Amino acid sequence: MTTELPNPETAAIDRASSAEIVELINRQDGVVAEAVGTQKVVIAEAIDRIAAGLAAGGRLVYLGAGTSGRLGVLDASECPPTFGSAPETVVGLIAGGPAALTRAIEGAEDDEAAAVADLRAIEFHSRDVLVGIATSGQTPYVLSGIRYARSLGAVTIGLTCNAPSAMHELVDVIIAPVVGPEVIAGSTRMKAGTATKMVLNMLTTGAMIRRGKVYGNWMVDLRATNAKLRRRCVRMVCRLTDLDESAARELLLQSDGQLKTAIVAARCGVSIEEARARLLTASGHLRSALEQP
Repeated sequence: MTTELPNPETAAIDRASSAEIVELINRQDGVVAEAVGTQKVVIAEAIDRIAAGLAAGGRLVYLGAGTSGRLGVLDASECPPTFGSAPETVVGLIAGGPAALTRAIEGAEDDEAAAVADLRAIEFHSRDVLVGIATSGQTPYVLSGIRYARSLGAVTIGLTCNAPSAMHELVDVIIAPVVGPEVIAGSTRMKAGTATKMVLNMLTTGAMIRRGKVYGNWMVDLRATNAKLRRRCVRMVCRLTDLDESAARELLLQSDGQLKTAIVAARCGVSIEEARARLLTASGHLRSALEQP
């Protein structure tokens, strides 16, 4: 596994000054985006598979251990406030359970039975899409979960930073940005972790765009859960309609904070109820709702 090899470029990093350490790490980080770029075709395929699963009433489920699991949980937890998705739409499972988010759980990544138990606990089914995240490509917890998902007929996607790997033979779509040896040998929270986060950003953002959660490049299903986000919602309504701030704020209040409803009502000159009906007919896609005759 390349992620476990020593990096000759950083062999003397223990003798480097702070400035030199930063330069070495920064130089190594420069290869991450390029590595992810080699996977563009399969990432796009994965987005299509995920969007189709969500459209069919399924969920996106991340499964990982250690850093991989934490990144999956992080990405899942950020979808509801960003895209207005239900908390159960994108689910993150980590070996060892919630306690593993803040501390290492000994042996959790080797527990194959736990993966099956965790998936059964959320009633994982054939319409769901499983993304197994394992930098090594051979984490027993993740591979076991993938096998279980496949046995149910679910779509499986693998994300690893090694190629080839045991994961390659198990999944429908394999995403493998090979970032090479880490700055500190085996410390895959570094380049591999960055590559993983970049791919996960693409998967959820791409799938949510396909599901109508974005108009232009605006987060029009945003949930205004704090003062900053409420101000952002008002700005979006102003930007996407001809309303001033006061009118935008009032319309959002009438729309129960639903950005897309407010925008359709203002742009099309219809009632809140009619705006909601148009969005329902358009399956939640704002652009389609606005283009209705």
